[in-house]
Amino acid sequence: MGNQTSLLAEARERLRPVFAQIAAGTVARERDHQLPFAEVEALRAAGFGRMRLPTAHGGFGLDWPSFAEVLIELAAADSNLPQIFRGHIAYVEHLLAAAPSERRERWLDRIADGQLVGNAWSENGAAAVGTNETRVTRRPDGTWRVDGRKFYTTGSIFAEWIDATVDLDGETVTALIRRHQRGVEISDDWDGFGQPLTGTGTAVFTDASVDHEDVEAFNSRVPYQTAVYQLTLLAVLAGVAVAIERDAVAQVRARTRTYSHGSAARVADDPQVLQIVGELTATSATARALVLDVSRAVQHASDVLGTPETEAAVIAAELGSSRAQIVLTDLVPRAASRLFDTLGASAVRSGTALDRHWRNARTVASHNPWIFKARQLGDHAVNGRTPVFVWAVGESNVTGAGARQG
Repeated sequence: MGNQTSLLAEARERLRPVFAQIAAGTVARERDHQLPFAEVEALRAAGFGRMRLPTAHGGFGLDWPSFAEVLIELAAADSNLPQIFRGHIAYVEHLLAAAPSERRERWLDRIADGQLVGNAWSENGAAAVGTNETRVTRRPDGTWRVDGRKFYTTGSIFAEWIDATVDLDGETVTALIRRHQRGVEISDDWDGFGQPLTGTGTAVFTDASVDHEDVEAFNSRVPYQTAVYQLTLLAVLAGVAVAIERDAVAQVRARTRTYSHGSAARVADDPQVLQIVGELTATSATARALVLDVSRAVQHASDVLGTPETEAAVIAAELGSSRAQIVLTDLVPRAASRLFDTLGASAVRSGTALDRHWRNARTVASHNPWIFKARQLGDHAVNGRTPVFVWAVGESNVTGAGARQG
């Protein structure tokens, strides 16, 4: 993909002014629950959606370690935004890994033109584990339609396309559905206490059209896709850790009030406060290092795809992402709480919005629960069992193969 140092520098030159604008409005957007449509458009215009595309195809040619650096920076500006692009990032990876075809070229052209893909893989109704109540069927005239309801549709409200898992004659397939058409309705009804602006709400499909060529078998997806999905969330956690360090340093430097029983006349000289700030810097550095380690494993899986090394590389990427998730699920929310130990009661006033770091980190960490990942890692270490890396959520009375990825 060329010299990554220069490619990353070029991407940062284009993106950093946008990131600065995004950061300036982060608190106000969350306070007013203002979805970041303008910010997504600014990122689109700057080429964020085509960071992984080769330069020959209109992209920036970033490998995964370079792209992970960019994701962390964006998350430090506003943790909602990388998660908005999570489904898009995964679908672009699927395209890059796919065999050459006219359809692949057509989709790469769409990505190069700035079109975005949202996600709609989960349902919160009564569907059994591993099944979809959302279905694709053929109309009498031979065209195809989608009907059903999805939740956790992160990014779809901002996108041109929705990547949905649907049922086709009892099998799970994926369908790329045009967002702006009659029969597609998306609601901003995500009510989580964190990551409130990701557009993670409900999508309803009522006789929505889909091209037959955009209906694919689920198992055709790139084999390391779960690691890609998790890597994006890990980058969000690392970005939150960076923001915690940034805000702690700024608040401590600016603080003029102190306590009579403190350890120094100035808070900025107080050794106990400085100890906590030091811990926060260590968390930030650790989070970044873990994300970059996972990104290198994902890049290796991409590099050896289709060779005898594929299975081992995919397993390594998945295990690495699980280990990092377990560690960061503990470290980052804890750092978000420790931030308040460096400051006084004024830091909890709503105007500072410092509580958003814990709320956002805890929400991101709740995706794909780490406790099950930890159990699988232990089973792999003790018994040599390869974990199942694709999972489903739903009612527990029936199991099957179906709607994955929380």
